[in-house]
Amino acid sequence: MRLYDTARQAVADFRPGRIVTMYTCGITPYDAAHVGHAATYLAYDVLQRRLRDLGHGTQCVRNVTDVDDDILRKARELGVHYLDLAAEEMARFDANMDALGLLPAFSEPRATSAIPDILGFIGMVLDSGHAYQAGGAVYFDVSSSERFGQVSHYSREEMLAFAAERGGNVDDPNKADPLDFVLWQPSAPDEPAWDSLWGRGRPGWHIECSALALRELGTTVDLHGGGTDLIFPHHECEAAQSEAATGEPFVRHWMHVGMVGLGGTKMSKSLGNLVFVGDLLKEWEPEAVRLAIISQHYRTAWEWDDTLLPAATARLAAWRAAGAGDAALEEARAALDDDLDTPGALRAIDGAASAGGVSEAAALLGVALTPPEPNSSK
Repeated sequence: MRLYDTARQAVADFRPGRIVTMYTCGITPYDAAHVGHAATYLAYDVLQRRLRDLGHGTQCVRNVTDVDDDILRKARELGVHYLDLAAEEMARFDANMDALGLLPAFSEPRATSAIPDILGFIGMVLDSGHAYQAGGAVYFDVSSSERFGQVSHYSREEMLAFAAERGGNVDDPNKADPLDFVLWQPSAPDEPAWDSLWGRGRPGWHIECSALALRELGTTVDLHGGGTDLIFPHHECEAAQSEAATGEPFVRHWMHVGMVGLGGTKMSKSLGNLVFVGDLLKEWEPEAVRLAIISQHYRTAWEWDDTLLPAATARLAAWRAAGAGDAALEEARAALDDDLDTPGALRAIDGAASAGGVSEAAALLGVALTPPEPNSSK
């Protein structure tokens, strides 16, 4: 299998051991899951299915960021407890992902479950000389990391722009460098707080994933990913602090999923230009929604439009009409081994469906060809 590696900036061999450890950054549960979320998690789902087909076991950890600026802000607006908001949105998210046929996560730990791990991790970074205290907070010192930039390869100017855009607080006067990032910060009066050696407060954004990856999967992870918007600052900062703490490589292979747009702009909660998975599932079969999304290559940015689901529904009907069988299975396998080329796999199955059953090739993509029950509303 060959996959694009963000850090190496090239398609490279992916040759893990018998058990493949994977970490994918999960949601901050303050709103419903949208198509961009689904595209990300479906990519790693199809990858796991092919790895299991090859004889590997997979352990995919997907965290839940149930304490950070965004969820606290939304809970404050709604006048609810932030953990109640998280529980409600996670129930919706899990129901949506189950409907789309995602394999269960190996582990789905919450940030609030990892406070002791986070505190210990910050201590390791401080002890290694890569962090400092200022203004009641603890910051990572990017100047101490020779490999800072190893994931994104961005220039300093690009890093500053992305940090400002994505919550990096580059104007924080307590920082020695605008690119330094917070590991622990004081909590506002109405925010949750935990005791620490550095004062009562809460974790920074990046630290939870490093602490959880170490706790759940060990020092080095075979594959780590998320959307391309997480390359910087999130994954760059994760790599820097993890390697500072352990002295070992953090990730063997970085796999990022392209952004989904609507009307020429990336889908985002801040802009409100979202297509929610739950809304699609009210009108369309889950298998059709899954097919519509994986008809796009995981690595490219693409636009959601109203033609995708009718086309996916027609494709699904043609595959079902072909019946059971293993036609196009080897072609689908070969396509997935070529940088997870799901569009190529779909084309191979389309071509074979007129001559034989394609149920096994469809199953490799997570698509069950059993028709819906007659009384189904789908």
